[in-house]
Amino acid sequence: MDPASLAPSPTHSALTLNVNGEKHALSVDHRTTLLDALREHLDLTGTKKGCDQGQCGACTVLLDGRRAVACLQLAVAAEGCEITTIEGVAEGDRLHPVQQAFLDLDGYQCGYCTPGQICSAIAVIEEHAAGWPSAVTQDVSPAAGPPELTPDEIRERMSGNLCRCGAYVSIVRAVEQAATEQAAAGERAAGEGAAA
Repeated sequence: MDPASLAPSPTHSALTLNVNGEKHALSVDHRTTLLDALREHLDLTGTKKGCDQGQCGACTVLLDGRRAVACLQLAVAAEGCEITTIEGVAEGDRLHPVQQAFLDLDGYQCGYCTPGQICSAIAVIEEHAAGWPSAVTQDVSPAAGPPELTPDEIRERMSGNLCRCGAYVSIVRAVEQAATEQAAAGERAAGEGAAA
């Protein structure tokens, strides 16, 4: 085989994606979206292709802990980021608290949007804990601290994720339960740390 045939073409890039804690070397067309790289090159099909226009949230993943719609993110622009897909949110056999809450409270029907909903909910809980306001937050002054995570807050913060089956009531309850459980776990850990 001619060595020149192995050289990257001017329309392709060699890159390394760090997905769910593993590094993957790929050669992709410059125009390949992160969604297509995950699904077609890495066989991580948990991230769903919905509208392919950034409007439904089915392809939501976490980039360095922040949510992003993978259909609008170029794979080449994600190099150097820590990418977490639905396949990487559980810890071994133990489900992430958001996954468990979706399971406990039927936060899904057909399940197509569920991976994106779960990734988005994980980020929502972190954003809320960090004190980020939303469009419905009443008091946005720094002195107010994090707003209460009410159903209205959850609905607003999750509004970029559509569920065509209409499981919204259960999704809001699942996010609320997971946030409460994570806050309680954080308080227990802080108490144990102070006691040590």
